[in-house]
Amino acid sequence: MNEFDIVAKTIFGLEEILADELKTIGAKDIKILQRAVSYKGNKETLYKSNLHLRTAIRILVPISNFKANSERELYKGTQKIDWEKYLNTNKTFAIDGTTSGELFTHSKYAALLTKDAIVDKFRDKFDARPSIDTENPDLRINLHINHNNVTISLDSTGSNLGKRGYKLRQVFAPLSEVLASGIILVSDWDKKQDFIDPMCGSGTFPIEAALIAKNIAPGSFRKFNFENWKDFDRGLWLQLKKDAKNNEIDFNGKIQGFDMDDEAITISKENARRAGVNRIVSFAKQDFIDSNNEFTDSHIIMNPPYGERLMEDDEIIPFYKEIGDQLKHNYLNCNAFIFSGNLRAIKHVGLKASSRIKLFNGPIECRLNKFELYAGSKKNR
Repeated sequence: MNEFDIVAKTIFGLEEILADELKTIGAKDIKILQRAVSYKGNKETLYKSNLHLRTAIRILVPISNFKANSERELYKGTQKIDWEKYLNTNKTFAIDGTTSGELFTHSKYAALLTKDAIVDKFRDKFDARPSIDTENPDLRINLHINHNNVTISLDSTGSNLGKRGYKLRQVFAPLSEVLASGIILVSDWDKKQDFIDPMCGSGTFPIEAALIAKNIAPGSFRKFNFENWKDFDRGLWLQLKKDAKNNEIDFNGKIQGFDMDDEAITISKENARRAGVNRIVSFAKQDFIDSNNEFTDSHIIMNPPYGERLMEDDEIIPFYKEIGDQLKHNYLNCNAFIFSGNLRAIKHVGLKASSRIKLFNGPIECRLNKFELYAGSKKNR
């Protein structure tokens, strides 16, 4: 099969993890960019990217790069693309646009110009045009303009890869599946230590950990936009999904999620069942701060409240101090990772972080701090 350029978008700080994932699916000429990784592959690589990548947000296939110093040049450059390869007059499409620079300052207007260029080309030739469907289009197009550099790509994914399909209900301020999975991979969990999330919310960390442990393809639960493309190879896609199912493995370890909220536990159990991991993940109601459970030799990942709306500012610092005290006394010989968007509060955990990784949760700058909880001194251990 012919090879072509592909771009996988991701979250800031997960680019190297994504590059490692791409190596495992046979991608070539991998290059790390900011919030993205570019590579080469064929149709099989493209399908595998959507099916298997845990830390990608969406998978784009660039089809045209050109310079535009005016609205007219953007229109003309768009019309030069052979859109009949990708669209028919009886199909639907949508355009997502992002712009930066002084030439094109409104992404929606740039997307509208691009849409007009496509529609006019079909109308001029066929006296008919494809329709717009922003919700569920047959073809989703990505427009990216950086100053006068224009890249038009086909979006093979559709709704972003963080929407795995197993999470029908969630609690307030949920963590995206892509970010949760990235944090687990960054933390180097060995899949041998017990995995614990003491503040599990909708269960995202434990469920993503279970998918990783069982080698379940994260794209197994949903559909993708490339399934609507004119050159879609259904036989290849069905074979890749079958291969993915056959490559799942057994896991006999322990993965646990706790939360003080009854509804959160109910939602977590429902999500785990839809993800097919309810037999290896357990959820139970427990207030982390007030609990007396003692855990040893475990891998802890938690995402405590940042303080926005959930807690007042004068409460958040003492709360983070209590988190540190609880970890220090009841989680001996554990590696604990705290992910927080409150950069001031996380400094008050009262434990020395052995590593700090900068990540983003949407627009919020966050830190993933690792704390090694030894029984006795580190030197003695």
